[in-house]
Amino acid sequence: MNLEAIYHRPRGNWAYAYDKATLHIRLRTKKDDLDEVVLIHGDKYAWERTLEKTFMAKLPSDERFDYWQAAVQPSLRRMKYGFELRSAGETLYFEEKGFREDEPSDPDKMFDFPYLNGADVFSPPDWVKEAVFYQIFPERFANGDPSNDPEGVEPWGGKPTPKNFFGGDLQGVIDHLDHLQELGVNAIYFNPLFQATTNHKYDTSDYMKVDAHFGDNALLKRLVDACHERGIRVMLDAVFNHSGKEFEPFRDVREKGKDSKYADWFHVMEWPIQVKDGRPTYETFAFEPLMPKLNTENPEVKDYLLGVARYWIEEMGIDGWRLDVANEVDMAFWREFRRTVKDVNPDAYILGEMFHDALPWLGGDQFDAVMNYPFTHLVIDYAGKGIIGADRFADKIGELMASYPDSANEVAFNLLGSHDTERLLTLCGGDKERMKLATLLQFVFPGAPCVYYGDEIGLDGAGDPDCRKCMEWDESKQDRELLGFFQRVISLRKEHRALRTGKLGFLHAAEGGSLLVLERKDEQEHFLIAVNPGAKAASVQLDVHQAAWSDLLGGGELRAKGGKLSVELAPGGFLLLRAASAISAGGFPSGR
Repeated sequence: MNLEAIYHRPRGNWAYAYDKATLHIRLRTKKDDLDEVVLIHGDKYAWERTLEKTFMAKLPSDERFDYWQAAVQPSLRRMKYGFELRSAGETLYFEEKGFREDEPSDPDKMFDFPYLNGADVFSPPDWVKEAVFYQIFPERFANGDPSNDPEGVEPWGGKPTPKNFFGGDLQGVIDHLDHLQELGVNAIYFNPLFQATTNHKYDTSDYMKVDAHFGDNALLKRLVDACHERGIRVMLDAVFNHSGKEFEPFRDVREKGKDSKYADWFHVMEWPIQVKDGRPTYETFAFEPLMPKLNTENPEVKDYLLGVARYWIEEMGIDGWRLDVANEVDMAFWREFRRTVKDVNPDAYILGEMFHDALPWLGGDQFDAVMNYPFTHLVIDYAGKGIIGADRFADKIGELMASYPDSANEVAFNLLGSHDTERLLTLCGGDKERMKLATLLQFVFPGAPCVYYGDEIGLDGAGDPDCRKCMEWDESKQDRELLGFFQRVISLRKEHRALRTGKLGFLHAAEGGSLLVLERKDEQEHFLIAVNPGAKAASVQLDVHQAAWSDLLGGGELRAKGGKLSVELAPGGFLLLRAASAISAGGFPSGR
């Protein structure tokens, strides 16, 4: 056994309360090094009487490590535990004090989960597990009310630039709710709606007012109510890291300098505030003078922003907040933010914008989830661009999922493109078949998938501002076949719980190959998903426990006989298969 690879810590993603009765315990070992791992556990005050052993299941692996997990429900909500490691006839035990050859009997030397306190349970809203989000950049979705168009508005469908306007507004969204319902989405993520000077509205000038070019507060309320009547949730964008230069407190600071009562609302490095040698003398988002960074450690700033967070949930009934530049705001503020939001609506979804490892923000005291950009890059690199193989994809997905508690993975915000990236079709080199492969993977993974407006009808676009094109509403110019594909995958995900919350496993991802086969299953249903983004046909034969499979999506060749399932896919091919009946626990052999 490779002891140096074995790792556990009784906190974070390694030991956590999944719900008010269940603990999840994980262990890391060298890949393919152990045959079995058994969790030894019991109550610290009655060890001998409560001692139990639970076999741990192997989660998806990465290129170096295996990850093992057990779910246990200690009767008294506290637990001491250790691990029994088995490999090729050898048995070793692992406890907090280290390794030993004889079975541990002293709970004082073992790992400790002191108590499962209900208040500490990380409980993201359950509805997000069922959600399919649709991201709307309001200025470019639809112009429903020309009377509120900004000065100099350009004809709909023109070339986007960083500064031009096309007149998209909230009435336009209301007018096209039928499209969203027919697509099948049941949640909307709006880019900022509040008063601002730019077309993107990330430079907020009034946090309590809908931008006049979009409508007004009453119209937003009508929109939220109309969405709720259709079973569609609404999430708004909160820009609390920085304001805009026309935000009244910042205007006061510009006019009065250090004598302004708002002087400490911002991070001023040098008075008077100005742009000197191309750099502002105050902290900003990046180096953008339009976006001065807010001092969220200032009690007045904190009270103001928490009031904003509360207002839009209480008065408008929104269902969540997406938090812009979330990692640059102090964690103490986000803890108070969570308490404020959850006090008003415990089911509100709190989503942080994050591009890197986010475990410190996902302990149940700050965010419910983050924008899952690591997932984005892996799907694009594998299915969209073909620059990594199936084995690399599976390894990195295994590493990613082991990085977070299941509670966070189940509500991760899985996107393949946004207002900050090239559009999905462009990322896929204009190849619609690759786009379908990427989208299929997005919709069969744990987490909430999000469609960026227009992707479903074939909008393309390079990076900002080209990715912010006007939505195409002329059906003769839409890719209706692609729209049908999106409708189908959304429908399948919503129809089958196993595709949303079932167990994930990789069945085939051969080294250097392009063919990937994964499974999603629960106690009711079992699915196989096979994709081949490679340039050549690929096939695999799998050991199965039943012969009857339904082809729900795709066009590969399928043969089942004598406990063997043969799958063959042409370049760009994919299959989504459903077993005729739920498979028993165990199912396929572990590994790939």
